[in-house]
Amino acid sequence: MSGAAASLVSPAPRVRPGGGAGWQRLLLGLAGLTLLLALWWLGTGPLAEPGGFARRFAPGAAAASLVELVRYGDLFQHIWLSLRRVLVGLGAALVVGVPLGLAVGSLRVVEAATSPAFQFLRMISPLSWMPLAVMLFGVGDAPIFFLLFFAAVWPVLLSTAEGVRRLDRRWLLLARSLAATRRETLFRIVLPGILAPVLTGTRLAIGILWIVLVPAEMLGVSGGLGYLVLDTRDRLAYSELMAVVVLIGLLGFLLDALARALYRWRAAGPPQN
Repeated sequence: MSGAAASLVSPAPRVRPGGGAGWQRLLLGLAGLTLLLALWWLGTGPLAEPGGFARRFAPGAAAASLVELVRYGDLFQHIWLSLRRVLVGLGAALVVGVPLGLAVGSLRVVEAATSPAFQFLRMISPLSWMPLAVMLFGVGDAPIFFLLFFAAVWPVLLSTAEGVRRLDRRWLLLARSLAATRRETLFRIVLPGILAPVLTGTRLAIGILWIVLVPAEMLGVSGGLGYLVLDTRDRLAYSELMAVVVLIGLLGFLLDALARALYRWRAAGPPQN
C-alpha cells in the first residue's frame, strides 16, 4: 500500500490544544468574573443611595459574613445535605434514565409508545409538583428526592436514547458476526459507545438539579442551602443571604466544571503516539 493510501486509511493523530490557548481562556474567564464582581460592587456601593437597602448586599459585607459562617456556623453541614440530595436525585435519574434511554433508542416500538408521554411530562416544570410531592411523601427529604429525580431524568433519558441512535451500526454487525451475546454486546459496544452522550445528559441534569434544589429545600426541611436562604431572610441577615447566594453559584460552578472535565476526559480518550 502506498504512503498516500495509508494516510487515507490510518486515523489521524489526535491534536491536543496547546498550553497557550488554555492560559488565554483562563485569563479571559477571570476577566469576566472580575467584571461581574465590579458590577456587583458598583450596584451596591457607588451607585447605591447612601444608607440605602442595596448597600446591605455589598461584596465586602457578604465576604465577611461568609467567613463568619465558615468559622462559627454549621455551613458545611448544610452544604453536605444539599450535595447528598443532589447525588441521590442524580443517581436515581441515572438508574432509571439510562435503561429507559437504551430501550427508547434501540426499539422503535418503545420509542413510538413512550415518546408522546415523555415529551408531555418533561415539559411540566418540576416545581409544579411541589404541592403534590408534599401531599404524597410528606415533609422531609422524600419530596425533595422526587422533585430532583423528576428534573434530572429527562436529559439523561433523551441523551442516552440519542447516543444509541448514533451508534455506528458496523460495530453491532461485527458483534453479531462474532456471535457475541447480548450481554457482551451491551457491555463491550453499546455502553462504551454511549458514555459520552450519557455524560452530556448528566451535565445538563446537574445544571437543572442545582436550580431546582434551592426552592425544593424550602419544603419544610431543617437543613440545606435552600433552607439557609430562607433562614437568613427571616433573620433579616442580608449580608449572610448574599453570601449563601454566592456560595450556591460557586458550588454549582464547581459541579459543572467536574461534569465538563469528565466529558472531556471521555471525549479525548487515551493519548495516541
